Amino acid sequence: MTKPVKVKDMEYLRTDIDAECRAFEAAAERAKRARSGRELADIRTETIARTKHVQTMNSLCYIRFTLNTRDKFYLAEKTYYDENLPRLSACAVKFNRAFLASPHLADALAFMNPNVAKAYEIALKVTDEKIVTDMAEEASLVTEYDRMMSEMEFVFRGRRMPFSVLRKYFDDPDRNVRRLATECAGRRMERDSKKLDELFDKLVKVRARMANKMGLPSYAVMGDMLMGRYSYGRKEIRAFTEETAKNVTPLVAAMKENVARSLGIDRIMLYDNETYFENGNPEPAHDAKGLFDAAKRMYHDMSKETGSFIDEMLAAEAFDVFARDGKWGGGYCTSIDDYGQPFILANFNGSSGDVDVLTHEAGHALAYYEMFRSGADYELNLGTMSVAEIHSMAMEFFAWKYAESFFGTRAEEYKKMHLMSSLTFLPYGAEVDEFQQTCYENPTMTPQERNELWRGLDKKYRPYLCTDGLPYFERGTRWQYQMHIYENPMYYIDYCLSQTVAHGFLLASLDNYGEAFERYMKLLRTAGELPFGQLVRNAGLPDPLEGGALTETTRRVMKLTDVR
Repeated sequence: MTKPVKVKDMEYLRTDIDAECRAFEAAAERAKRARSGRELADIRTETIARTKHVQTMNSLCYIRFTLNTRDKFYLAEKTYYDENLPRLSACAVKFNRAFLASPHLADALAFMNPNVAKAYEIALKVTDEKIVTDMAEEASLVTEYDRMMSEMEFVFRGRRMPFSVLRKYFDDPDRNVRRLATECAGRRMERDSKKLDELFDKLVKVRARMANKMGLPSYAVMGDMLMGRYSYGRKEIRAFTEETAKNVTPLVAAMKENVARSLGIDRIMLYDNETYFENGNPEPAHDAKGLFDAAKRMYHDMSKETGSFIDEMLAAEAFDVFARDGKWGGGYCTSIDDYGQPFILANFNGSSGDVDVLTHEAGHALAYYEMFRSGADYELNLGTMSVAEIHSMAMEFFAWKYAESFFGTRAEEYKKMHLMSSLTFLPYGAEVDEFQQTCYENPTMTPQERNELWRGLDKKYRPYLCTDGLPYFERGTRWQYQMHIYENPMYYIDYCLSQTVAHGFLLASLDNYGEAFERYMKLLRTAGELPFGQLVRNAGLPDPLEGGALTETTRRVMKLTDVR
């Protein structure tokens, strides 16, 4: 096995976007003149190689920017891509259009998955030269939000810290500490409330303008297409969220009432929402080195493939997990395509979330690892994001078997907390989606109206939750530190769909772990080949977009009172 290149040693060179645009325009002209399906397919192969190289340089730039948002060089490089990649996307669409218009299309599709054509068709509906300036403006605003949140400092207990570290105190065993930490967050964010409102207002308006120019009814619909959804849309998603409100929310509310009684409190405040045990949530039994050692043993025990995967990730030093000033405050997994290398960024803070990084984000990385080695069609990648999140969320549950190696004597408590947290997430994720859809269908809403919308949706989806008396957040502003709302619009519902499928894998794994894991790996390897529903059904699980499937799966999971 060739020793992988360490991520830190990968060479970065700025992509010449002008040259790449010319190359794609030339490829479009060649596609128009192609004399056979084989020739058309070969031209596509050449464009993929170019796309992968652009992605590699952009990904290295993004990784290094998020590692330190104060790095002036990579800030300038990211600004370059923000301003110029929209032009390249518009040029790439010219090739897509020529490819689809070719009389040799049917013959060309014989050399690839025919769903490649669907991916191209969607691209034509959401990308065009007429929105290039808008796309650049959107990217610039997202970068501004990223920098603002990454560089925001919070003073708590006499220490300055980034938000990623402050959040550890949101589930502290001491309720007073949780309250003070949440109040600290609210007071600090309130200082930038005008800027946060302005940024989102600008994002809503520029996104609405793009949808209008592309002839789409709203950016919510455009966002669905940008997520690659071709087998379902707003109608199916809205039915899912309404089923969540009607059938899942009451179950979660009853569960939360039980949690409140066990905590000895009369109501769940915002700062109680992530707390499940009176003596505090379980925390990892090891430091970072111990967690990585446990993860390595786990992946080697799971399968030969997962063992090779974790070895290569560690050899490439493809993790950056320590929180620090100026580092982007979330967590993600991305790919560096020319090297066939996944990369994970996280912010360890000593909570159970540190283990989730080694399962959730590593589930994404494993999918990339398998994709790079399978030669899957590049345009289909890991499938839609609702499929990609199955990779991560299901891996969290497959890690239950090894919980003791991460949490020691509190392993069973961790599994119970993890399960309750995953159920609590479903109404929240549905709330985020409805909030975004309403904002994009009504782009002239004022900041106050958006906050009132959030407060109303809280009552619909999370009636057990209270924010009364909390600085800033009582005004309905909790959504402002849900980074996806600013950065990745219309993405969040994918977590809900995937969570429901992951619950199905949990139930299957408790019945027959080995068989369930084989089904999971098969889904992961074929992720881009089939539409979401068919892929899930092929794994022997119910499609959560089919009426009643969400409710039935949730009820079955709720019955796991003795979580093992």
